[in-house]
Amino acid sequence: MANQYRRLQNMGGTPREVAEVVNNLVEGKINSTGTVTLAASGATTTLLEDIRIGPDSVILFEPITLSAAAANKYPFGLFESNASQTIATANVPQVVTLNGSEYTYGTSLSSNQVTVDYAGLYNVHVEATFVNSSSQIHDAFLWLRVNGVNVEHSTAWFGVSDKQGSNVGATRASIEHPLELSAGDYVEVVLEADSNAVSLLANVAQTTPHARPSSPSVMMEIAMEQPSQGSGSAFELYVTDKAKGQATINHLPNNETDKTYRYVILG
Repeated sequence: MANQYRRLQNMGGTPREVAEVVNNLVEGKINSTGTVTLAASGATTTLLEDIRIGPDSVILFEPITLSAAAANKYPFGLFESNASQTIATANVPQVVTLNGSEYTYGTSLSSNQVTVDYAGLYNVHVEATFVNSSSQIHDAFLWLRVNGVNVEHSTAWFGVSDKQGSNVGATRASIEHPLELSAGDYVEVVLEADSNAVSLLANVAQTTPHARPSSPSVMMEIAMEQPSQGSGSAFELYVTDKAKGQATINHLPNNETDKTYRYVILG
């Protein structure tokens, strides 16, 4: 509390001490300020400890570092497969293989399942490169599952171009669909085709005749649009569990080590 001005003794003080305190009050000074840095490593709560906090206190916050003032990050992830994938059996759904991740924040990949750590409304975008070794067009389908259950209205149905001469047919397909997810829910991408002449193609990077980066057979991007209003954490800070000397600050998952706020306690 080094920034606080003089506090008078319970029985008062000298005229000079009283004048100092009164002048500070007249100039708008307040004796109940401090700073707090949000807990990191993905934390969604930070304990604020200050002996001046009471059950009925109002606590106001002001960002004082760039990371505190900047827009909060919502959970997101970009997952993909760098391997080509065949159709095991025609007209039988199979879960698409995802074997790598480029960006993750509050999301994770395991056994082809993308799991979210926080509740909210997410947008899911999937892109896949289909090839067809047959001389006729074949139907293929992509859709989403959440916790092993098919998501209604998420199916993309398309025709995969037929082979022309020595060149296989190729079609780029995509899904975009919102999902209301709870913490711990997982999402899978499902594939079906009416022929095992259809497959998913991944391309490695090339250097000749010119440089070209690799392309995955399938890519899945998931990003929170809005946090849950029923559980989890809101975009803005909010305070709960106020008691004598402490309160809990609730916030989005935080990985920044210098997300620091100045606060003022009223009451």
